[in-house]
Amino acid sequence: MQTVEFPMFNIKLNISQVGFKIFNIEIYWYAIIIVFAIIIALLYCKKINNMYNIKFDTILNISIYVIPIGFICARLYYVIFEPDYFLENPLEILNFREGGIAIYGGIIGGIVTIIVYCKNKNINLLDLLDYMAPAIVIAQSIGRWGNFVNVEAYGLETNLPWKMGIMENGIQKYVHPAFLYESICTFLIFIILCFSQKNRKFKGEIVYIYLILYSFVRFFIEGIRIDSLMLFNYRISQLLSVAIFIVFSIIFVVKEVKSHKMSKKEIKSRKKSTESY
Repeated sequence: MQTVEFPMFNIKLNISQVGFKIFNIEIYWYAIIIVFAIIIALLYCKKINNMYNIKFDTILNISIYVIPIGFICARLYYVIFEPDYFLENPLEILNFREGGIAIYGGIIGGIVTIIVYCKNKNINLLDLLDYMAPAIVIAQSIGRWGNFVNVEAYGLETNLPWKMGIMENGIQKYVHPAFLYESICTFLIFIILCFSQKNRKFKGEIVYIYLILYSFVRFFIEGIRIDSLMLFNYRISQLLSVAIFIVFSIIFVVKEVKSHKMSKKEIKSRKKSTESY
């Protein structure tokens, strides 16, 4: 049982990591929240069934592969960059219930799985990614509350009004609720993507917007977290965020310019056909 408080809102909670027991097996809140996030993501996909000619059945089929592979890759990403601890405690690699997954690992594993699936099933990759992007980001938004119940993924100490109070090694600390920052930001990205889906100008537009916005947000949030995975003196997620932001911003701008030129050509051709008529 851990105590978390938000003085600004006069909220004080005693949080247990265990939600309930089934046949004396402890079911953790972390797992419950992740499952709930996946269900909400699938419900969203069902709601937009047939968008970009992608059927919901396709999402169900691919989820059988993407969910476990993405989860395993998210864990492996975390383990790889914490070698000292896991070499000394190899059995802890399988201890998913205590947290310790990295979203970028999940994204990378998920996208690779989707690429292979699309190639085998002859499905347009960008159409499928555009279809799934909002579902992925709303799952992220909900999933961050798993960090809250585990009292992890919080930030540096702060005196800001919305600070979060925690006990660390028996000492009361007030920190940035970094999990909350990311949950709010990813929910806003979800709203942006929902509107963008209805007015897509080119294939890949939605997933590019997702990657650009999320990498931008993650760069700054990662800068205040105290549990960042490090490569020498650099935060790995920040390095990856910068790379993703630059690469996909360039791709997005190039595609946007091409789309704009194509629209102009279509307008001109329509004018000509109307005049000749």
